[in-house]
Amino acid sequence: MAMAICPACDAEVEVDELDADVGDELSCPECGQNLVVNGTDPIELDFADDDDEDEDDDEDEDEVEDDDDTDLDDEEDEEPGDGDLDE
Repeated sequence: MAMAICPACDAEVEVDELDADVGDELSCPECGQNLVVNGTDPIELDFADDDDEDEDDDEDEDEVEDDDDTDLDDEEDEEPGDGDLDE
C-alpha cells in the first residue's frame, strides 16, 4: 500500500498502488472528503467532482423538456384541412 496526502485535511490516505488507476474515486478516512486519483507515480489525490451526477440529471431533464417542446411545436404547425385535396 502506498500513502497519499488528502488535499482537504493533509491526512495520510492508504491507496493500493497496484490497483489504483487515474480517475479512481475514494474517500478520506479522516475528513470524509471524496477524492480522485490524479496520478499514479507517485500516487496523487485531488478533490472529486461531486457535481457530475447532478449535472447529468439536469441534462436529462432538459432533454425531456426539449423533446416535449418540439412535439408541441409540430402539432401547432399542422392546421386542420392541410392535405385535404378531395374537396
